[in-house]
Amino acid sequence: MKLTILGGGGFRVPLVYGALLGDHAEGRVTQVVLHDLDAQRLSAVTRVLAEQAADVPDAPEVTATTDLDEALRGADFVFSAIRVGGLEGRANDERVALAEGVLGQETVGAGGIAYGLRTVPVAVDVARRVARLAPDAWVINFTNPAGLVTEAMSRHLGDRVIGICDSPVGLGRRIARVLGVQNPAEAWIDYVGLNHLGWVRGLRVAGRDELPRLLDDPGLLGSFEEGKLFGVDWLRSLGAIPNEYLHYYYFNREAVRAYQEAEQTRGAFLRDQQARFYAEMRNPDASALKAWDATRAEREATYMAENRETAGAGERDADDLSGGYEKVALALMRAIARDERTTLILNVRNRSTLSVLDSEAVIEVPCLVDANGAHPVAVDPLPDHATGLVCAVKAVEREVLAAADSGSRTTAVKAFALHPLVDSVNVARRLVDGYTAVHPGLSYLK
Repeated sequence: MKLTILGGGGFRVPLVYGALLGDHAEGRVTQVVLHDLDAQRLSAVTRVLAEQAADVPDAPEVTATTDLDEALRGADFVFSAIRVGGLEGRANDERVALAEGVLGQETVGAGGIAYGLRTVPVAVDVARRVARLAPDAWVINFTNPAGLVTEAMSRHLGDRVIGICDSPVGLGRRIARVLGVQNPAEAWIDYVGLNHLGWVRGLRVAGRDELPRLLDDPGLLGSFEEGKLFGVDWLRSLGAIPNEYLHYYYFNREAVRAYQEAEQTRGAFLRDQQARFYAEMRNPDASALKAWDATRAEREATYMAENRETAGAGERDADDLSGGYEKVALALMRAIARDERTTLILNVRNRSTLSVLDSEAVIEVPCLVDANGAHPVAVDPLPDHATGLVCAVKAVEREVLAAADSGSRTTAVKAFALHPLVDSVNVARRLVDGYTAVHPGLSYLK
């Protein structure tokens, strides 16, 4: 079985390959094709993967190419983890937004819109190529903003594109752990929303909802990441546990100030950190795997550091440093390729799951997965406060898609102006001016 990884020179690719190395069952991935526009990054990541596979006799064969059509042709699965504009683009997204006093995070607020505007045209081109060159392939999208990009690709691939994210997985795992659930895989997580905009409203074990027990115990509730980040009182007011990215909405003023005062933004930190790693990989005598692992550990430990500092949440727990999206990707591929039925929280077309959104809207929700793909599970309606946010952000996503399709600068301004975290139409206009000045990928906006 052939897996093509787009963004194959990306830093997190070894996580996916490491997960594949542990899969020895029939019907597993036997060929991995890495695609990237940067041949040097491809070379560096290929070295890491070679060291990972050194003691694994049946490791999937790895090849690398800068030819997109070659990479896609004949693929069974396509894993999309591209970053249009690179980390320099992410750093610019943050810088332009913060100069206007609004959030520049890569998936939330102005930064997410800018990232979406330059990523959607590329993702749509990929979707069209997949439809032509590998029509039977399943596309697993991790490219951010994941929900928005998945929806753009679904207009050409239908249900054969599925978005994944590790945030809901990590949240469910933390809740299960603090509640003493011995096997988190046996817990049903009642989670619903959009990508990076969702809430856990229940966690059922053997048919019993254990979340009320957590909400009723201030000590337990304040003992894990989200309890520290949001505060016990706010979580009890909500009656749910929000995805960590909702901290940017609920504590927006504090988050913006923390990012403005930080020595450097997250994007700039990752840009510099990864530049050091890829530079080290030019030394043929360096241990690629050792250098990658040390860089990854630093990356995970500093995740959302400004938000935790604002909330006084302290350092991340050691159990939260292991990532998780690669496990979701592998479980998804297994379920489809082998009909190993499972339940995963995924980004899929709504159908009739949330009545406030149309059937084509991509949402993040528990899905039953089998050989025919991912099927969203019916969920209870969202409370009004969550419905308002979901509908507002989905409306912005639709404007981003319209702007990317039409090339309309006016529509792009509208997308920024309608976002809950952008507080002025004039700010929206200046953001579009600022982003088009620094991003060649937005030159299509007229």
